[in-house]
Amino acid sequence: MTIATKKQYESLTEEQAIVYIKEQGLFSNGLELECSEIGDGNLNYVFRIRDTKSGKGIIVKQALPYAKVVGESWPLTLKRAQIEANALKKHGEFATGLVPEVYVIDEDLAITVMEDLSHLTIAREGLIRLESYPKLATDIGEYLAQTLFHTSDFALHPFEKKKLVSEFSNPELCKITEDLIFTDPFFDYETNDFEPALRVDVEAIWSNELLKLEVAKLKKSFLTETEALLHGDLHTGSIFASETETKVIDPEFAFYGPIGFDVGLFLANLIFQTITREGESRVVIHQHIEKTWEVFSSKFSELWKKEAVESYKDTEGFEAYVLDKVFQDTLGFAGCELIRRTIGLAHVKDLDGILDDAERISAKKQALQIGELFILKRKEISSIQSVIQLLEELQK
Repeated sequence: MTIATKKQYESLTEEQAIVYIKEQGLFSNGLELECSEIGDGNLNYVFRIRDTKSGKGIIVKQALPYAKVVGESWPLTLKRAQIEANALKKHGEFATGLVPEVYVIDEDLAITVMEDLSHLTIAREGLIRLESYPKLATDIGEYLAQTLFHTSDFALHPFEKKKLVSEFSNPELCKITEDLIFTDPFFDYETNDFEPALRVDVEAIWSNELLKLEVAKLKKSFLTETEALLHGDLHTGSIFASETETKVIDPEFAFYGPIGFDVGLFLANLIFQTITREGESRVVIHQHIEKTWEVFSSKFSELWKKEAVESYKDTEGFEAYVLDKVFQDTLGFAGCELIRRTIGLAHVKDLDGILDDAERISAKKQALQIGELFILKRKEISSIQSVIQLLEELQK
């Protein structure tokens, strides 16, 4: 790994990105390189640089000191680039082959140079096109179990765990999550974004004090429970996939939080697909949801038995208690994600891409309904099979 010397921050152009990569020595001298800006995110520049002859490529990701979608009026810390790179490295220690390899970390320029995954497809885009990803659930279940267990108190000495909690303190990006997932959608805030046809449903959410109480509890959990090093933004747009390969990307929201948060966000984004599909293609997503939880929970349990350092690990009922809490949290966080992606600031293409107005509104109403049920009934839903049964009943 290369660590660059101290330099003044400046955002790269495509030409400057090529010069930068040549300085890192990641390509042989004399090769003809081309660069294209491929990012469509809100917070970063992403360049792909490739050798025109062999096609070999690498990715250069640079954080901007502001939100790209808004401009300089929304400043952001550049530290998030280092947090993202370090999270990729830390998660890569345990989820072998499921995250891109990191080649260069440049703290001063907020740059991470990493493996080129352009041979894969962003999972959200592929799922919308009904592409098949047979390994998706197994790989993500494995990724979740390995990363969340091995960065928790169950696997680490307390000194090492607390050191990591400090290293991955990420207050600015956590504040974005706190507002956009747990607060804004549940109040009449100007950041919310929804069609007039949803007004009655949205106002019902704003006036539902029981729902808001449960969301407040979930927000408290997010704010206070440093259970494991989370990806922090694990949705189908943060995953590259093919029929044979899965890679998790973009952990710039990484921080120490409740284990169920990562699991819940991923399952919620699969649920959007169950809403927009019918018949056998919907069943495929139901199977992904069930398989993800089953792989995660069984692998977590296996790691617990083999590697846990917790003094009470063999106490009857404690492991089950931990996984039951994770499951309840998963449903609650999934519910918040379903609601915020429907009426909050940042939507998903799964729903917004439905061209027919009536179909889109119907899909969004269903997303809100499922989200509310998950939040309110999370302690009553006892298994992932019950989740699938609930979805099937709502989607008849």
